[in-house]
Amino acid sequence: MEDAVMETATAVGPDVDGARMIACTSRAADPRAAVAELAECIEGRKLAGALLFCSNAYPRDALQAELAKALPDVRLFGCTSAGELNDQGYDTHSVVLIGFPEGPFSMASLRFDDLDHFDPQAAQASIRQLVAHSRREHGEGLHHVALFFVDGLSHREELLTMTAQHALGDIQLIGGSSGDGLSFRDTAIFHEGAFHKDAAVIVLLTSRRPLHVFCKSFYRPGPAKMVITEADAESRVVTEINAAPAAEEYRRLAGSPPCELNAQFFAAYPPIVRTGGQFHVRSIQTANDDGSLTFYCAIDTGVVLSIGEPVDRIAEMNALFDEIGRKVGEIDHVVGFDCVLNRLDAEDRQQAGVVSRMYVANRVFGFNTYGEQFRAAHMNQTFTGLAVGR
Repeated sequence: MEDAVMETATAVGPDVDGARMIACTSRAADPRAAVAELAECIEGRKLAGALLFCSNAYPRDALQAELAKALPDVRLFGCTSAGELNDQGYDTHSVVLIGFPEGPFSMASLRFDDLDHFDPQAAQASIRQLVAHSRREHGEGLHHVALFFVDGLSHREELLTMTAQHALGDIQLIGGSSGDGLSFRDTAIFHEGAFHKDAAVIVLLTSRRPLHVFCKSFYRPGPAKMVITEADAESRVVTEINAAPAAEEYRRLAGSPPCELNAQFFAAYPPIVRTGGQFHVRSIQTANDDGSLTFYCAIDTGVVLSIGEPVDRIAEMNALFDEIGRKVGEIDHVVGFDCVLNRLDAEDRQQAGVVSRMYVANRVFGFNTYGEQFRAAHMNQTFTGLAVGR
C-alpha cells in the first residue's frame, strides 16, 4: 500500500446564521457547462468541503480540469456513480454536488491507494492520527461521522470497512462503492482534484449539528435455501450452488422465471445471508458465460443463503424518514447511498416515481452504489445514509 494521503480539517466555527447546506445538480453533457452550473449554485459561498458524485458518461480528464478552473478553492470528495440522487429523485447522466458551509462544518480526509497491497495496520495508524488531530483541533461536544468512498471494482470493501471502523472507535462509518452505470469496467474515486482508480477515501465530517446515520434493507429471507459448494473468494465468483452449476441452480431456486439472468433478475431475487443475528443481502453482480456467478460482496464455500423476498418498501421508507425526523428534527439534507439494484427493483415494481418523490421531499442527494458500507459491514441492496439536521 502506498502512503496514505491526508488533507487537514477546516475549523468548526459559529453557526449563528444557520447556513443551509448546498445541494445542486447539472445535467449538461458538456463538462464545462456542467461545472459552470455547479459554480453558479455555490455563488462564492465558503465551504468546508463538498461531495461530488458524477455519471460515468462524463470524460474524467475534462471534468476534473473544469472543476480545477471553476472551483479551485473547494475541497471535493466523491466518486463515479451507477446513477444519481438529486432534485428529481432518481436520475442518470448528471453530476451532483453537496456542499457543507464553512463554520457549521469541518472536513478532513485520508486517501488510500493501491488497494491490492492495503496494509491494515498502517491504515489504522493513519486513521487514528486523523481522528486525534480533529479532536485536538475542535475539542469535545461535537458530532463526528466518517464518510467512506471506495472503488466499487476493488473487491476490498470488507477489509477496508472493518479496518477503518476499528480505528475510528465510536465514530460511525457510512459510505458507498463507486459505480460506472452497469458497465463494471471503470470506476473511480475523486480526491484532491483528480480521479483515482483502486483507491478509497475517508472523510471525517465534524459539526455541532445533529448527525444521524442509518441503513435500511427492503428484503426478508424466503424459504428457498442454497449452499455455496464451490467458490473463489478472491474474485467473488461462485461456480457451484448445492453441488450444481451456480447460475442454473440459482434460477431454479428463484422459481425458474423465464427471463434473462441480468441485473433486474438479481435485484428481484437477492441472496440473503444471516450473520451476527442479522440478515444481509449478498447481491449478484453478473452471470458469466461458464455458468458461474460473480457477487458484489464477499462470498465463500460453505456460506448458506436464502432467496430474498420484498417487504413493503414504501411503508418502510415512510417509517424510516419519520425516525430520521425524530432523531435530527428538521432535515437540512440527507446524503444517500442507494444500491443500484434497489433502483432497478423499484423501477420493475413501478415504484421508482414514488421513491423519487420521497427522496425529493426529504432532501436526499447522493448516488446509486455498487455496495454500501455501514459501521464495520459492507453490504448490498440497502438504502444507507447520513441525515443532517438544521
